[in-house]
Amino acid sequence: MALETEILERLSATRAAAAQLALCSTADKNRALAELARSIRQSTAGIIAANRADLDRAQAAGMTGALLDRLTLTADRIEAMARGVEEVAALPDPVGEVIARWQRPNGLEISQVRVPIGVIAIIYESRPNVTVDAGVLLLKSGNAVVLRGGKEALSTNAFLAGLITAALERTALPASAVMFVNNPDREVIRVLKRHPEAVDLIIPRGGKSLKEALADSAVPLLPHFDGICHTYVDRAADLAMAEEICTNAKCSRPSVCNSMENLLVHAAVAERFIPRLAARLERAGVELRGCPRTCAIVPHVKPASDADWDAEYLDLILSIKVVDSLDEALAFIARHGSKLADAIVTGDPQAAARFEREVDSATVYVNASTRFTDGFEFGFGAETGISTNRLHARGPMGLRELTTYKYLIHGCGQVRK
Repeated sequence: MALETEILERLSATRAAAAQLALCSTADKNRALAELARSIRQSTAGIIAANRADLDRAQAAGMTGALLDRLTLTADRIEAMARGVEEVAALPDPVGEVIARWQRPNGLEISQVRVPIGVIAIIYESRPNVTVDAGVLLLKSGNAVVLRGGKEALSTNAFLAGLITAALERTALPASAVMFVNNPDREVIRVLKRHPEAVDLIIPRGGKSLKEALADSAVPLLPHFDGICHTYVDRAADLAMAEEICTNAKCSRPSVCNSMENLLVHAAVAERFIPRLAARLERAGVELRGCPRTCAIVPHVKPASDADWDAEYLDLILSIKVVDSLDEALAFIARHGSKLADAIVTGDPQAAARFEREVDSATVYVNASTRFTDGFEFGFGAETGISTNRLHARGPMGLRELTTYKYLIHGCGQVRK
């Protein structure tokens, strides 16, 4: 009860700050973001030191590979973080944007206008850049934010959250608009999800255990969970192009949710394509697992199990399946995909059009890598997550996705008869 009381007291202050922030001007918000970008650059050494403490603890606990990469901040990644803050500052402010305006026959003028959602809790794991990405997007969109990171990045997250709070204080914006919860206990999540009067929305970014922890949430969720992404190499594909796309989708950063986990190859091109791609991926350190037809083409490939087709590896591992048709590829993606990002490589416009129309994912690609499913790449400056939901927002979540709307109605004495 002591923890719940403490969190609710802090949420009360955050709710009050949200009301103030919703009324702040674009210029005021942008000044705070500019101050934050400057502070991030000046604090590079401090950020790396805090991150080093997290990395040492993670390595001592046995963390390796992709998970360690997700946790790591380098000078280049910190500079990218600062640039992301500046890009958000340069974007149009969605608050107050008129979505639509019309006049009724009785003379009433109705406008649909964007407004902040209120208090949004971001629950995330391992990736400390989320602290800044989520913080700046929510502040620019006029929302207060509750940041609850995972135990792996406590030191880094606390340092970055402190920079955000200090930037708000130095620019006279309500510092309580950012509430950082420096407590990895899962009880924090249970408290947040029980209080819809204090929290308007929860955006979870994590794996199956986080999904289970939020299963009965009384607060609305906008989930960012599994990323089981597919690339389908069609019979009409440019195989050189397909090789580049598949290599990028798997190898450029395998630890992120938009990397390719399953590769589907049409039987008509499988014998020409799979050996050349396999050789390139194996040189890059990728472990390949394949269906029986794939193993017949490249015998040293490890046989894929049924579980492999539903695995989010987040590592240099790839499962490959040979299919006989576009229909089979579409059915496979419908069964095993996570509705985050899927791609087709083809020179056939009709096949491309069918793939776009029939794949039920937040982002669908024709002749491009799934790695572009990212708020920064979409021009959003950053993102608070990639929603696979159907309601409110879908795909990378930028400024507009962090607003709702209300109706403003102007009359001249009208009454309803």
